[in-house]
Amino acid sequence: MSTEDFEGSRPGVFRRVWKYLANAVLLTGIVLGVVLWGGFNWAMEATNNEAFCISCHEMKNNVYEEYTETIHYMNRSGVRATCADCHVPKEWIHKVVRKIQASRELYHKVMGTISTREKFLERRPELALRVWKSMKATDSRECRNCHGEMYMDFEKQTERAAERHEEAFDKGMTCIDCHKGIAHQLPRGWKELAKKNGLMPTATEE
Repeated sequence: MSTEDFEGSRPGVFRRVWKYLANAVLLTGIVLGVVLWGGFNWAMEATNNEAFCISCHEMKNNVYEEYTETIHYMNRSGVRATCADCHVPKEWIHKVVRKIQASRELYHKVMGTISTREKFLERRPELALRVWKSMKATDSRECRNCHGEMYMDFEKQTERAAERHEEAFDKGMTCIDCHKGIAHQLPRGWKELAKKNGLMPTATEE
């Protein structure tokens, strides 16, 4: 083979090599994408269950213990709302944002911010207020995953509950305005705290 024949074949060789490299990069990218996406979603779900939430004693010995005494834990219908049902959005974007926000809890875990019952009770008003404000800002979005105004049968509610619900809906109120202590104990001085922060306490709370 002459030098001219060899040089004439080089563009074809380069094209084939480039094609193989491009395909290899593409395939590697797809595999990595699937692995990373799968791993990310696995991590999201692994940190989105009750067992994970109460794996630290701060949650298990405080708010979780209280929650087990409420209707959201045990009731006549057997339908139970877990930690994530109330505190983690179902929509993907909102869920990711919530997970990012929750990452700061790792810092407080390391620092021992609420490592004892006494520390927890001291910080409880601040922690409760943060949750109330978040629920207020989202129109009690997580509550509405299960409780929908349009699906309420007022005739099956007590007369007082039906009146309160109709009044609240007419005034544009949201679940957390009235149901602050539905799953956890209320902190000391919660009425003043709610009023001070514009969380619209109702007549039933006064």
